[in-house]
Amino acid sequence: MSMSQKLLVFRMVRHVIQTIGFISFAATGAAAAPFAYVSNEGSGSVSVINTEKDEVVGQVLTGGKPRGIALSPGADLLYVSDQAGNRLVTIETKTLKIIKTTPTGKSPEAAYASADGNLIAIANEESNDVSLIDARSQTLITSIAVRGRNPEHAAFSPNGKRVFVSAEESDKIDVIDVDARRQMGQIDVGQRPRGIGFTPDGKTAIVACELEDTVYFIDVDTNRVRGKLKTGARANGVVVHPRGDIAFISHGGDADIAFVDIAAMRVTARVPVGKRPWNMGITPDGAKLYVANGRSQSVSVVDTAKASVIRDISVGTLPWGVVVR
Repeated sequence: MSMSQKLLVFRMVRHVIQTIGFISFAATGAAAAPFAYVSNEGSGSVSVINTEKDEVVGQVLTGGKPRGIALSPGADLLYVSDQAGNRLVTIETKTLKIIKTTPTGKSPEAAYASADGNLIAIANEESNDVSLIDARSQTLITSIAVRGRNPEHAAFSPNGKRVFVSAEESDKIDVIDVDARRQMGQIDVGQRPRGIGFTPDGKTAIVACELEDTVYFIDVDTNRVRGKLKTGARANGVVVHPRGDIAFISHGGDADIAFVDIAAMRVTARVPVGKRPWNMGITPDGAKLYVANGRSQSVSVVDTAKASVIRDISVGTLPWGVVVR
């Protein structure tokens, strides 16, 4: 082989190595970026958003009417409730393939995963109960009846010991003892409680009551309300910042998001978003809030530091829920 041929081979090998290195780096960067998953009840789909670029990069057709949406702690599995099919759909996030379906109660709504990843809780509107599902085997463990009619949210406390349940035809939060597998009590709040959020330390729960335009602050240790605050028309979704100092409240009537100082119990900012903002998700670092705008067929991306909308992303029809990790 001549010297010129050797030099050509060397350059080709070097180019291949550089290309492989670039691809490897790009793949690592993509894997590191959080993704937002949006359930679209009108189009029977889940939209996948790359939160680094804030653009849709994938879609899963679940069929039926997907509403509740949750992720496993490692973000390898996505759990979606299908209200029309009375089932939980499990999706592998790496392949975006449906790998399992699990029967639930009638008309499942919001879905939540426990912090340890062992359990999934589903609020079932028509059967008036909460399904507890073993996340490892994807099997139904038990159905726990609740007193509130038409339950919509069934959120685990951070330590996984309790589930707080909100119901549309109620003015109370039902509290489930997870270990005992039964309802242990109720907490008086306003009419039509909807979204529920917990501070990371598990000491405070925040509940949005839609018909009173009010959020309630609950001491979790005592199961007592310690305060309430009017935040806006048709208060609905609740997300707590990972720092635990701010709660974000969506308002279906005002088409905005309120930033609420939890300790002071006061609104510090308002951000207009799309029509009928519903449920929300937040990035692990708390920098971006993703808001499902049910009547705008979009997700608003809110910069939480600047209290402003960065971008509106078109998704499927009637987006209902968002989860980010």
